[in-house]
Amino acid sequence: MTASNQSYKKSSFGPAFFFLGKRQREALANYYEFCRLMDDLADEPNQDNPQQQLDTWAGEIARVYAGSPQTPLGTRLMQDIKDFGITKDRFLLLIEGMQADLSGKTYKSFEELEWYLYRVAVIVGLATLDILGVKGPQADALSKDLGGAVQLTNIIRDVSSDAELGRVYLPMDLLEKHNLTRQDVLEGKHSDRVSFALQETDALAQKLYARAEQKMQGLPRLKMLPCRVMGYVYFANLAKIRKTGFLFTTPVKLSKFEKLKEVFHAFVKTFFS
Repeated sequence: MTASNQSYKKSSFGPAFFFLGKRQREALANYYEFCRLMDDLADEPNQDNPQQQLDTWAGEIARVYAGSPQTPLGTRLMQDIKDFGITKDRFLLLIEGMQADLSGKTYKSFEELEWYLYRVAVIVGLATLDILGVKGPQADALSKDLGGAVQLTNIIRDVSSDAELGRVYLPMDLLEKHNLTRQDVLEGKHSDRVSFALQETDALAQKLYARAEQKMQGLPRLKMLPCRVMGYVYFANLAKIRKTGFLFTTPVKLSKFEKLKEVFHAFVKTFFS
């Protein structure tokens, strides 16, 4: 078992996957390992030629679907793809999102930002639901809402650390509305105005979390537990950020105890309401 798989099982989210079958847990661990590898290529500043490595992984995914993987992870993913019908776009679109990170791509509006949210978050939700065996229009809509909410939370939480990497995900028209420029965010200027832009982003995220919770009501209860845990933990993280008035210079995160409390709340909601 890889170190990545071990950390997956030991994480605060582990209890949410307890009721899944062994193969489902293995497939989720493998897919999340792939996601972590791609994320590290985009976010770790000391990576050697990350763009080339992303291209190499795109080639490996093509080989996986052709039945000739060249890496241990690719071999495991090939079996997961056969067992759970995970489509190629669940991998290639994620890589495309990471490539956008490396390029420093900006987004004019929230509508344009949806392109990015789909590739780095919604697609992960769709792959997760593939493995959970939940498919169809309502599952797709859930992934769009929950994935979008989670990624907006990340954008709010990491606004300063992303700026250190030369990245600004807040839409340009939102910045203009608050008399801000991309350079202002990169340089950490006008934190009061940035906080107002983050408040608007927070309002959209809250709306998406509420819609996601509604959609979970109509899907298989037990299979929604991992989704609900993820949603509750990120929603609580967003609430903790909100208490700062969106005036912070380092990412605001939940403690392990705070995460476990949200896992408990998700269990109660799933089984007793």
